[in-house]
Amino acid sequence: MILLVLLLTTLLLGWLGFEDFTKALTFPGRITGAALLMVATTTLLGAFAVVDHWVFHSFRYSGTVVLISAIAAFCTNGLLVLKITTEDDSILYPVLLGTLMLGSALAVVVVWQTSIEIPPPKRVAAALIISSLLAAANFGYQNLYQPARRGAKPMVTLTIGNAVLNKARKVFSMPVDIKIENRSDMAFYVLGAEFHAMGERVQLSTDDRLRQKWRSDALGWQKFQDRNPLSRRETHQAGELVAAQPWMGPGFWIDSNDEFCARTLVELPIDTKYDQVALYATASLARKDQIELETFDFKGYSWETQATKIPKWVKGHENNDFFVYRARVHENNAIDEHTVTPRNLAVYWTFGGDGVSVRASITRNGEEERQSSKESEEFASRYGLVDAMTGPIERTLWDIKSKR
Repeated sequence: MILLVLLLTTLLLGWLGFEDFTKALTFPGRITGAALLMVATTTLLGAFAVVDHWVFHSFRYSGTVVLISAIAAFCTNGLLVLKITTEDDSILYPVLLGTLMLGSALAVVVVWQTSIEIPPPKRVAAALIISSLLAAANFGYQNLYQPARRGAKPMVTLTIGNAVLNKARKVFSMPVDIKIENRSDMAFYVLGAEFHAMGERVQLSTDDRLRQKWRSDALGWQKFQDRNPLSRRETHQAGELVAAQPWMGPGFWIDSNDEFCARTLVELPIDTKYDQVALYATASLARKDQIELETFDFKGYSWETQATKIPKWVKGHENNDFFVYRARVHENNAIDEHTVTPRNLAVYWTFGGDGVSVRASITRNGEEERQSSKESEEFASRYGLVDAMTGPIERTLWDIKSKR
């Protein structure tokens, strides 16, 4: 029984350790893989020692090797059970690892009751000290240093150039430069990057506006697109969408300490009814060290006959249009990859009267309709979903319209 427990532990930990050591996206993941491989090597030696301790009796410390390997198997299996049951969704792996943990505990009791020879205390102390230092270093990096870097987020900026009239002096064009800077030491997937411009009309009142009007304007601040400043004489009206477009390709990424620039044009007739334009740019991103995406593809429009179904929590109560990108999510380490329920990423582009927005969401397979705010925040933190936004950048049009 002891031999079977140690061999099964060797196979399982060796498999998970090799995948983590070679494929994990983070340094702690690689260290975890190396630690699992070390434990797997220890349990393999313990399996050989089992045969020697009960059959050949050729090595005087074979019983001690079995005892150490059984303790290592018990501790490692127990930590994996704790990790999987508290964070992941699998049932198979906790049962398997729990069985191996109990088998390892029984192996410790059985071996301890046999006549084993303990090596000199100094060697045992040295081994314990070295292993404790390695464990403390891994714990400190993963739980102290690594969390300190989680607030990283690229920065998006907008720069408006000089407007230019066409030859007939009936249409003008404003160049807009969009720039994203990633000053962190990690790369980010681009899930969606949108730019849009809203045309706004501003009416001037001959009298001071009443307090109730001010209150109505303040209520509009609940919507990101309607945060117009309170004014004594100016009456701001809701903006209207005049231009929208993506400015980075979905599925690509921006590397650490890198930047990306794009230029777009906003064109309007010289006799436009708008008094000013408000410009917005957004980039929906995911950290490459916390998530791996497979087949990030466009899935369809909401107005198609056989359109991709849009969840109710995305639709809301407004009559907006959508199109959707989807991708299969892979975990950043082997343990989670094999134990969590498969999850998918969906990126929803929303077009409506309030402008354009991009929203990314990660859900379990078959649970796209059931997305609580708490679970959404947990998944966003776990997979490093962030939104980099800028705007509104206001630009008056009166100087241009005066050239008619």
